[in-house]
Amino acid sequence: MGKYEKLILKIMRGASDKNVSFSELCQLLKKLGFSETIKGSHHIFTKEGVEEILNLQPKGSNAKPYQVKQVRSMIEHYKFAMEE
Repeated sequence: MGKYEKLILKIMRGASDKNVSFSELCQLLKKLGFSETIKGSHHIFTKEGVEEILNLQPKGSNAKPYQVKQVRSMIEHYKFAMEE
């Protein structure tokens, strides 16, 4: 199992939302096909076919727990899979 598959499992379990690396979360979203735009500390992720826009900011080196929850909800709702 690869690095990003393990990260998806960690996110989907929901037991450690405050311990998800911000940079790894951003890389995961890119692997899932999202486009990233950076405006200051805001990392804005969009994807064709996805109505919602993710606006993420780091809290230290980690992602904010409520933003990890937003990513989990999107993965569940759209049933994302890793793109090669």
